[in-house]
Amino acid sequence: MSPQKRATIVASIVAISLTVLKFVIGIASGSVAVLASAIDSLLDTLISVFNFFAIKKSEEKATNEFQYGKGKVQAIAAVIEGTIITLSGFYIIYEAIQKAIHGTQTTLLTPAIWVMIISIIVTFILVKYLLSVAKATDNLVIKSDALHYQTDLWANAAVLLALGIVYFTGLEIVDALFGFAIGIYIIYSAYEIIVEGIEILLDKALDEEIIEKIHEILESDKEITSYHWLKTRTDGTVNFVEFHLVFHPKMYLIDAHRISDHLEDKIRQLDCKKGWLITPHYDPYNDVYTNDEYLEASQRLCQN
Repeated sequence: MSPQKRATIVASIVAISLTVLKFVIGIASGSVAVLASAIDSLLDTLISVFNFFAIKKSEEKATNEFQYGKGKVQAIAAVIEGTIITLSGFYIIYEAIQKAIHGTQTTLLTPAIWVMIISIIVTFILVKYLLSVAKATDNLVIKSDALHYQTDLWANAAVLLALGIVYFTGLEIVDALFGFAIGIYIIYSAYEIIVEGIEILLDKALDEEIIEKIHEILESDKEITSYHWLKTRTDGTVNFVEFHLVFHPKMYLIDAHRISDHLEDKIRQLDCKKGWLITPHYDPYNDVYTNDEYLEASQRLCQN
């Protein structure tokens, strides 16, 4: 079993345990903050289970039907995950407003406080574990999972603080205010997950730092006359790179391949955590065209 799959299973088990514990205390105590945290943990459970299947699907090898693999399943999962987190944030805000209006009483404060302390400790350990897996694998789904469990950590701390204030002051409005703030924070935290997933689905180029290093590698070889049409993208697991290399017209094809293979090896070493699919094209002269010019040329050929 891959580290990514194992991480989603561990996260699912933790989320299920915390969900049951928080729901029991949240409903019994009437605390909207604890109930909000319970709903968040329930969503964590669903998301972690969903992430397991997303990672399983993304790790499938390329087929004749899906010749570039299914790596973008991770990006789809990240967008869905971020959307679910956002909806949970709105629901928590709704519950907080309801409590502020109706002023329901919070009971069983001591058990609720202990539940949140346990939740903070367990979530902290889980976040450390997920971050270590994310760092080792650079997997978008695990990074998203680690990010939303980090938000849970802060949310749990806020709930604990709210319960403490209510315990010592008796001000029930504090529970509603903290619940509202947690909802806003959850929505904000989901934005980054959604954006990163959408960028991958839209084939955004690799980070500027990586692209600059690719330029340096291509420019370092003196046997290349010039190069153009450097394009990059990623599916979250594999980085895709293509470019045109201009050689002397009389250079042997075997020599062009030798040079290209050497350049590709250097590019792959820029990020050993990711797979690389590099597609070079060999030109005997510089035939730089813009995207629009290539499209126009294609249309003219079809018209003829």
